[in-house]
Amino acid sequence: MTHRNALLAIHFGALMFGLSGVFGKLAESPPLLITFGRALFAVIALLLAAQFLRVGGNRPSGRQRVGLLLGGVLLGGHWLTFFMAVKIGGVGIATLGFASFPAFTVLLEGLLFRERTRPVEFAMVGLVCAGLLLVTPHFDLASESTVGLLYGILSGLTFALLSLLNRAITRGVDPVQAALWQNGTILLCLLPVTWTSLPAVPVLDWLWLGLLGVFCTGLAHSLFVASLKVLKARTTAVIFALEPVYGIAFAWWLFNEQPTLRMLIGGTLIILATVITSRLKAPAGTSAAASLTEMPKAQR
Repeated sequence: MTHRNALLAIHFGALMFGLSGVFGKLAESPPLLITFGRALFAVIALLLAAQFLRVGGNRPSGRQRVGLLLGGVLLGGHWLTFFMAVKIGGVGIATLGFASFPAFTVLLEGLLFRERTRPVEFAMVGLVCAGLLLVTPHFDLASESTVGLLYGILSGLTFALLSLLNRAITRGVDPVQAALWQNGTILLCLLPVTWTSLPAVPVLDWLWLGLLGVFCTGLAHSLFVASLKVLKARTTAVIFALEPVYGIAFAWWLFNEQPTLRMLIGGTLIILATVITSRLKAPAGTSAAASLTEMPKAQR
């Protein structure tokens, strides 16, 4: 893959991730069924990708398998809360709430890995918080936008935990193989509580769920893995910061979810913080910016 093709691939992958909320809103099914359907089609797509990319590598150790199973639970929680945010608050609110995950990554990384958090990283956390305050005009639990934003932020928190878990347990494990373990875990956990509802899923919903699993998960992840062989991880992290832009633009176009000026300013602050965090030079050891690059392993 050439450098130019790698850039095109990573932009297309970011676009696919940005469309996750759009397909989730188009589907009439509840968030639990959407999460199950996405995992189902993602497993199928990842199995095909593993054959095409000739995925090999070492088999996960016992400790890694436990970690991957826990990662699947976190990934399922991340998807579930994200789609709840989409249904309640809309695509734009959900996407911007999720975009808070770099701030959680900075704080949790310092706490869990006992790594020193630098002042500039705390400043980026403050920037994200300011952006979130601007996204919702007033804090009112009776407001759908507020509740949707809270679910979006919870989605960002679970994603940050998943990213840090992947950092700790996936060393030496092929990313596609790790994604298969985690998506398979979601499938097994949700099948007992969703199988009786599957016959009632509208036919058109299967199309949206298929697009979610194949394009927004399997294909996007495979493109990311392939592009990392050519591009620097920091470059790909910056490009993925465009995900909220894609999500908001499509929501505006398809659902007439016109963002307010406050929302645009808040979103700009959040995206700016994400870009700056991903460009920070790592101190001795691994910084929060490095953990940001674990995003693709978490199967966003």
